[in-house]
Amino acid sequence: MAFVVTDNCIQCKFTDCVEVCPVDCFHEGPNFMVIDPEECIDCALCEPECPANAIFSEDDLPETMQAFKQINADKAKVWPVLTQHKAALPEAKTWQDKPDKLIYLEE
Repeated sequence: MAFVVTDNCIQCKFTDCVEVCPVDCFHEGPNFMVIDPEECIDCALCEPECPANAIFSEDDLPETMQAFKQINADKAKVWPVLTQHKAALPEAKTWQDKPDKLIYLEE
């Protein structure tokens, strides 16, 4: 089982979770981050660190967010690894709790 980054990270990209990850499983895209399910060791350290509450264990993933399992797996193969904290996107606070942001996901 792995952890999954979901909709609420889009347009925010807080990286607090990256700092606590003991392995390099986070990958960074233009306006979203994903977790590589092959690298994730299911330590659960990232989940409480996410200010956007965008990280879920696979077992607790809401039904409406199931597509993000595949999105995380696919994007982890092509996006670069992120290993250290970076500033959130400039409009992160504005976007943080907006629903249905998948249409804004940049490749």
